[in-house]
Amino acid sequence: MSYILTYKRKEFYPLDPKIEDIDIEDIAHALSLLCRANGHFKHFYSVGLHSLNCAHEALARGYSKNVVLGCLLHDGSEAYLADITRPVKRHLQKYLEVEDVLQGKIFEKWVPSLTEDEKKLVFEIDDAILYYEFISLFGEKIFDYTPIIKSSPRFDFIDFSIVENEFLELFK
Repeated sequence: MSYILTYKRKEFYPLDPKIEDIDIEDIAHALSLLCRANGHFKHFYSVGLHSLNCAHEALARGYSKNVVLGCLLHDGSEAYLADITRPVKRHLQKYLEVEDVLQGKIFEKWVPSLTEDEKKLVFEIDDAILYYEFISLFGEKIFDYTPIIKSSPRFDFIDFSIVENEFLELFK
């Protein structure tokens, strides 16, 4: 089988993704059920909540709608591929290529005018939220510097259905 069956019951071909097959409801649902850190945090904390935290940080910084939406969708490819930890992911060249194509199509579908400078802001926020996730959920500092954040990210357990609905509401 060369496709996955999505939440919306679509046949999705991750190695040959079609922009018309990418569905925001599939993304919101799947990311709300995917656990960050391979499940090693002290409680369930989803990729979807991480994405919401990133988008809220972009809002708090007063960034453009493009950056906010870029933050919300920056891990969208994981809805179709999976979340792989950074130390492993950087050694999986083919995975990185597949992820890059799919993430590019997600951005093309919903944030086609996202500039390279705006992408840098998205990934700066991604790292800042990651830093505070590890402080909150592990008690560990993972960088030699302390990123500044302007929002109040949520790191508590939040039911997947709430995260999914908030993700869709913010998307709209």
